[in-house]
Amino acid sequence: MENVVFIPQNAPFSSEQRLWLNGYMAGLLAGKHYAPANGAGVDQAAPTLPLLVLFGSQTGTAEKIAKKIAKESQAHGCSPRVVDSSAHATIDWKTETNLLIVTSTYGDGDMPDNAQNFWEWLQTENAKSLAHLNFSVLALGDSNYENFCAAGKKIDGRLEELGAKRLYPRTDCDVDYEARAKEWTSGVLDVFTSGQNGTATVEAETAATIKEWSKTNPFFARLITNRKLSAEGSQKETRHFEISLEGSGLKYEAGDALGVWPANCPVLVGEILERLGFSGEELVKISGGEFPLRRALSEKLDITKPGQELLQHLAKHNALLPKLLAQEAKEELKKWLWGRWVIDLLNENPGVKLSAGELIALLKPLQPRLYSISSSPKSHAGQVHLTVNIVRYESFGRRRGGLASMFLADRATVDGQIPVFIQSSHGFRLPVDGNVPVIMIGPGTGVAPFRAFLHERRASGDRGRNWLFFGEQKAASDFYYRDELEQMFSDGHLTKLCTAFSRDQAEKIYVQHRMLESAGELWSWLDTGAHFYVCGDAGRMAKDVDEALHKIIETGGGKSTEEAKAYVVKMKSEKRYQRDVY
Repeated sequence: MENVVFIPQNAPFSSEQRLWLNGYMAGLLAGKHYAPANGAGVDQAAPTLPLLVLFGSQTGTAEKIAKKIAKESQAHGCSPRVVDSSAHATIDWKTETNLLIVTSTYGDGDMPDNAQNFWEWLQTENAKSLAHLNFSVLALGDSNYENFCAAGKKIDGRLEELGAKRLYPRTDCDVDYEARAKEWTSGVLDVFTSGQNGTATVEAETAATIKEWSKTNPFFARLITNRKLSAEGSQKETRHFEISLEGSGLKYEAGDALGVWPANCPVLVGEILERLGFSGEELVKISGGEFPLRRALSEKLDITKPGQELLQHLAKHNALLPKLLAQEAKEELKKWLWGRWVIDLLNENPGVKLSAGELIALLKPLQPRLYSISSSPKSHAGQVHLTVNIVRYESFGRRRGGLASMFLADRATVDGQIPVFIQSSHGFRLPVDGNVPVIMIGPGTGVAPFRAFLHERRASGDRGRNWLFFGEQKAASDFYYRDELEQMFSDGHLTKLCTAFSRDQAEKIYVQHRMLESAGELWSWLDTGAHFYVCGDAGRMAKDVDEALHKIIETGGGKSTEEAKAYVVKMKSEKRYQRDVY
């Protein structure tokens, strides 16, 4: 008889022995051998199911999820490999059998930078080599964009066209992706590993469990500085924030983002409560917890932008909304919603009555905002800095603004507490070799990570050349961190500083124009291995800069349009072209 262990009921075991024994039994149940090594169990079995996990990631979230899935798959008897989709050409697709794809969507429906080349390859004849695969797709997106999860949807559809077998339905995740991603991971691994050996969970005894600070468990950090960067005469309000991480143990790298959980305006919360006749003390259930309604509206729910659930409900009482919610009226609906918050819709439909439970079911969950960090941990120890444009505007007789930016500017008091977490940006990093030159395109608040890069390179003693392109409206009022940047330029740390102030002359000049003016020298830097970075607006700026980059490679490098395109693809695959755009 094999794998039989007799344990006397009253056998005395230490906690260490009990931990090893639990692991040993779990290994037997999983068809594995679990042997002692220095008092601990070591799994010596070779997993039986090959699994390729491919990710397309702009900020690092999809990459993080892919690695987590791979780790979890090992408990299901899988032998996982996590591969960046930009490296798809290195994969021998004929030998692959099981494919999981995790991809975000960049901007309003585009592929992430590292997945663009993979997507183009999927359109070729060579992609027919994927027809034998079993696959499933996890798509990440933001429902505030019209083309929600478009990248994942496109890849999912194309794999089906190629003849690959979808073993588990595609799952589309909004910005609060955790629950749906967890559900997809569990479901897809169960389906992909059906027929494999079962597994058992080993529950280890630990003296204490240290909970990491994260999106779902933020650290309440102290705000120490709130300083206006834009000067008198500016049409913008841009601020510099410094936040203490003392006591958190949180660590970050230059290029990372800080997640901020904002709270809604208490006046706006009060208006909604008054409109619906609530005291605010009514208890409601959200995400497994029970909270007073006032707190739920303040900290848990988005009470600014109306979601589809609320619009659909109000359409039962409003003759206009059904027409606006029709598929062909998307653009009209978008225009109609501009400047309208939840309170506006409630006031415009005075006959609508809701219970506390109905109200929270119709509101979208509040989401954190991510800001590019503008400090270096090596030169700003124990702190994290942000560069934020404060959004303010007026519509329908009400002063309004960006939820998170106004929270930081107006409601987060100095020495007050701000819930924060670190969002690693694995795809936005300085070169490992400090001698490599870098070119940084950062107009407006897009300068944030490049301030961090410059401080990081100085603190590290890096000798690589640094070239910054900065742009805004007016030099006199919108030259953020001017003293710092000009000092770095004068002492040689910043090799070149090119500025573009669009409204300081009759003809508007932007950073892409300055790039083209320096085409020859820019190509020289690129040709010697410089890394190229872009941060800022994805809608126009990033596209204009990308177009300028292609022209510079054509003119400066003497390449054809196709050769320039191939050169940019190669830059991306080598991590020499990185973008942090939003």
